[in-house]
Amino acid sequence: MNAVIEQLKSHRSIRKYKPDPVSEEQLLAIVEAGQAASTSSYVQAYSVVAVTDPDKKRRLAHLAADQAYIEECPVFLVWCADLNRLRYAASLEEETRVPDSTEIFIIATVDTALAAQNAVVAAESLELGIVFIGGIRDNPGDVAQLLELPKYVYPVFGMCLGYPDQAPTIRPRLPVETVLHRERYSEDAFAAGIERYNGELRQFGLTREGGKRDTTWSKEMANRLRARRRGHMRTFLQEKGFELE
Repeated sequence: MNAVIEQLKSHRSIRKYKPDPVSEEQLLAIVEAGQAASTSSYVQAYSVVAVTDPDKKRRLAHLAADQAYIEECPVFLVWCADLNRLRYAASLEEETRVPDSTEIFIIATVDTALAAQNAVVAAESLELGIVFIGGIRDNPGDVAQLLELPKYVYPVFGMCLGYPDQAPTIRPRLPVETVLHRERYSEDAFAAGIERYNGELRQFGLTREGGKRDTTWSKEMANRLRARRRGHMRTFLQEKGFELE
């Protein structure tokens, strides 16, 4: 193994931060590292809104299920899929509009995720910590209004950023044989792999610092599939110009 792989495999979500600020130099380096990620056809269909204003962070925390670490972290980044800049650039050449297609929506969303993950690697190389916040989509209209997001821009997720004030245990992942397929998709490794992983995750929940969570991955995923979450997103996306046809 090398240092990069070891760093990637040591990733942990950080939910408690020191008050030490993230410097402007660090923030620019992290975002520029995000920009170095692969992008579909060079469209670079994402933007990042960095929020440091305490009142704004407090309001964003409330909109994202009152997750206190959003308010407590030095910098909160909102990663947005952005077709508005693409539309603007194209309009300099000719009258144009953003196409109503599921494909362009996927491109923007994937571009955002790729850039954000690059930014994570950069941040952790600087000994900073992060946690992704999907809860930013609980109230996307209010978030968009607060951050003045125009049409063709939507918040994909948030990201807390700062110096860690905790050292949580690394959460186990699925056995690689349940994820890596050879030549064709196969469920052959599912039974043994998921059974083993259920045991590992249950043990993790019971033994981690302060852990009293007696559950398994199968139970968690069954609960997840039963719950219908964020049904408002389709209407919100349509209002923002993302027509999923």
